[in-house]
Amino acid sequence: MQFHQLKRVHANKRSAQVGRGGKRGKTSGRGGKGQTARAGHKKYPEIRDMIKRIPKLRGRGKQSFKSFQIPFVPINLETIEKVYASGSTVSPETLLTAKVISLASGNVPPVKILGRGTLSKKLTISGCAISASAKTAVEKAGGSVIHGTDTE
Repeated sequence: MQFHQLKRVHANKRSAQVGRGGKRGKTSGRGGKGQTARAGHKKYPEIRDMIKRIPKLRGRGKQSFKSFQIPFVPINLETIEKVYASGSTVSPETLLTAKVISLASGNVPPVKILGRGTLSKKLTISGCAISASAKTAVEKAGGSVIHGTDTE
């Protein structure tokens, strides 16, 4: 290695130029004098006054992603087996009178019948959502499902 082949460990630092020839001299990128040149300046756009007059949109807050749909009340076959006699009709209204379910916000809530438990009685189910396993259990016991929506 010769003297002219030596390289610096750190690159040569250039001193920051100040004044008209430098990058951040005189006005330091703030332009001329006046309001915009001062620290803490806030120049609002003219449209801001119109935006301020528009009424605020009132959202749902923390529950903005919560569904508007009323949730189903789950009822298992074992509960229906205890409450109803053979040949009865199971509907949200009869479940309400049997005090299996209660009113939700003054209305009869939607009901979904699930397949947990066994069913030995012949029942007619109407106006309720019913799972596929519950539907097969009701039909196997000799019952029927009227106006039920199959959801699993």
